[in-house]
Amino acid sequence: MKTKTSKSLTNTHAELILDNVADGVFTVDENLVITYFNKAAEKITGMPRENVLGEYCFDVLRSNICETECPIRFSLETGQDVIDKRENILRIDGKKIPITISAAIVKDNKGNMIGGVETFRDLSKIEALEKEIH
Repeated sequence: MKTKTSKSLTNTHAELILDNVADGVFTVDENLVITYFNKAAEKITGMPRENVLGEYCFDVLRSNICETECPIRFSLETGQDVIDKRENILRIDGKKIPITISAAIVKDNKGNMIGGVETFRDLSKIEALEKEIH
């Protein structure tokens, strides 16, 4: 039987792991409100975590797909994952950042959907190398 302490340590451990991956990771509730935002997400978007928690993801990522082809909304509505969708986001400083996006739903321990998770990878260096080659 898990205690509150072990569950708390597990949550802290999970946050430590997510804060040390190179890809941006954020979670939303069923209404697309951001509930978690890792350090890589802060770096890629230029937005500090404390400014985005509680905000709608489409207000933070500012991408042209947010209105029509939102990956996380698609996952929440269909239950299907989105894998490596290429797109651009607009950083807080106005710089366009090429990314790949993956999204999936998050379920509680009873199998009920409680939100979604999206990961995104900055492709700026890859695109710069591709331009050098061509």
